[in-house]
Parts: sequence; C-alpha cells; structure tokens
Amino acid sequence: MLAVFKNLKGDKAIWGVVALLALFSFLPVYSASTNLVYVNDDGTTIGHLVKHAILLFLGFGIIYAVHRIPTHYFKGLSIIALPIVLILLAYTLTVETKIGGVTANRWIKIPFVGVNFQTSTLASVVLMIWIARYLTKVKDVAITFKESILPLWLPTALVVLLILPENFSTAAIICFLVLVLCFLGGYPLKYLFSIVGAGLVLASMFLFVVFKTPEVIPGQRATTWKSRIETFWSPEKAGKDDLHQLTLAKIAIAEGGVVGKGAGKSVIKNMLSQSTSDFIFAIIIEEYGLLGGGALLFFYLLLLFRIVVVANSAKTVFSKLLVIGVGLPIVFQAFINMAVVVQLFPVTGQPLPLISMGGTSIWMTCMAIGIVLSASNRKENLEEESYDIDETNPLEVLSGQL
Repeated sequence: MLAVFKNLKGDKAIWGVVALLALFSFLPVYSASTNLVYVNDDGTTIGHLVKHAILLFLGFGIIYAVHRIPTHYFKGLSIIALPIVLILLAYTLTVETKIGGVTANRWIKIPFVGVNFQTSTLASVVLMIWIARYLTKVKDVAITFKESILPLWLPTALVVLLILPENFSTAAIICFLVLVLCFLGGYPLKYLFSIVGAGLVLASMFLFVVFKTPEVIPGQRATTWKSRIETFWSPEKAGKDDLHQLTLAKIAIAEGGVVGKGAGKSVIKNMLSQSTSDFIFAIIIEEYGLLGGGALLFFYLLLLFRIVVVANSAKTVFSKLLVIGVGLPIVFQAFINMAVVVQLFPVTGQPLPLISMGGTSIWMTCMAIGIVLSASNRKENLEEESYDIDETNPLEVLSGQL
C-alpha cells in the first residue's frame, strides 16, 4: 500500500480534493439510502453503502491506472475509442432499462458483473479528447469551415444526436462544453458564431415542437422535458407532481438552516425521490446546513482552480486542451446539480460528481480525473515538450495522419 502512495504522481491538491469528496460522500449516501430501503423496498442501507464503497474503490483504481498513462497516448486512444462509443450509443437506444423507478434507454448492462453502464458518460470524455486532438492539429493553421466538418463537427453531431432522444440535458451540456473547448482552442470565431447561430435556430425549432406537438417525438421524454421547463419558468402553472421534488428540496434547505440538523437526521430524505443522486445536495444542506453546502461548493471551486492551474502549466497545446476538455465538465456538472436543487436551473437529472450514489458515472468521472492528473505530471510534461509524432507508435502515426 505504501508503494502505491509513493507512486502517486501529478497535482497533489487534486488528489486531496478528490479523496476528501469521496470520503465525505459516505455520510449523505448512507443517510439518504434509507429512501431506497424503506420507501422503495430496495436492499439495505449497509448494502448500498458497501456498493458505493466498491464503486469508489474501483474508481480510484481507474484514477491510478489512467494517471500513469503518458498524456500524448490519449491522442491515439481516442481514434480507437470514438467508433466504439458511437456503436455503444446506438445500441443503448435499443435497450430499455429501469433504474430507481426511471425507465429509459440510457444504460446497458455489463455482462457477468450485472452493473448498468451509462454510455453517454463515456462518450462525453472520449469526444472531448478527440476534439482536443483535432484542435491541437489545426492550431495556428488556417482552416475553412468545410475542412472541419468531417473531423470535428460530424463526430460531435453523431454523439449529441445519439444521446439527445433519451438524455436532453447531457446532450445540451456536451454541446455547450464543445463550444467552450473550441473557443479556448482557437477555432475561428466566425465559424464558431455560425455554429452557435445554427444551434440556436435548431434548438428553438426543437423546443417549439416539444411544447406544441410533443406527441410527434417517440417515447415519453418530450413530455418530461416540457414539464420540467414549464415547472422552472412558470411554477404557479405546474401541476402538483411536477413541483413535488423541487418543493421538498426547498423544504430541506429551509430546515437545514445555517448549521444543519446533523448527520443522518434528515427527514425529507424519505420523501424526496432521487435523494441519493440528483437531489443529494438538498439532503446535505438539511443535515449540514449552509456551512456544509458552502464547504462542498468551496472544494469544487478549488478543484476548478487546480484544473486551470494544471492546464496553464502544461507544456503542450494538447495537454492544455485535454485538461480543460475533460476537467471542466466535472465541475460544471457539480454546479448544475447544485443550481437545480436551489431552483436556479431546470431539473436535469445530473448527479453530483463523486458524491451521488451511482454506477459507471463515478468511474467516468474518475477516468477524467486520472487524465487531468496525467497531464499534471511535471516529468511527463517535460518529456512531451519536444514530442511530435513517434513513428514507432502506430497509434501516434495514425493520429498524426488524421
């Protein structure tokens, strides 16, 4: 075990923040899991806690394994991973799975282990690596919009369109973060503005269909999207069922006050659905108050700060863009989760990274953190500074050609 700790590389502050968030997660997960046990008659509190511990333990194993991979290897790996991800996303749309009372085509079951895998979480990480690789290649090179359609916008469109039917919020978040990464990567602004304009037109048309004729969209997701948006913009017109979760979340926050009721003393957790995942932040404030919620926000801001520091200190363009591309979504997702709970954002179904009880979403977050830690390895950065393309590495030769 000591040998493992000695081999930890990369930014120590990120290691510390991630470890603290993971350790703290056991308290709200154990407390909120009573909802699953006594309301949904699903297992035991100890069972859910052990499952969460195993997922985190495997997640830290992923962090350790990934952070030992030299950063430039991710260029070639993204070439292999993107087609696989597209196939998995297409297959996921054909598989109906029920988790936590929610039935949707978002997950596939991993054979033999029985764990549900949400393919969109892997797709978002792989897509960001792919885009970072492309932006690195065209850095300081004059390109036309037509030249970027096939290598940049087509993969992005395929990923988004395959996620959109069952997970609108994740698709929208991916679109936004892709635009941010392209902006930071120096993609021509005139083309970027055109993409944004076209995106706004398509989004307006899509929302018009959702609100006026949701029945033309297959499945029940359109009705859910419409309900969530209406609840956010006009809560006085929403039905009781639509406001139920948000009202309970507000009650939990009000009950928590400044210092909270104490660990495990939440009352709302047994009435608030998704209290272990999407709305776990409300339970945290009820039990630990605004001080606890503020402390959690501080650690996510600290993680964001360290991600920016790592990106700024990276010696290659690819490392800089890679860190921003896979690191920013972690903190962005945390902010969205918190904003939903305090009703600054419509309900999205996004979990709180490293805190919410989940499955493979924890592993994908850990993989992204491992990539950031890989880029923060100073020795690796020095080796990459003069790195171009290793002709002995087939993946890198292919990456350079593409």
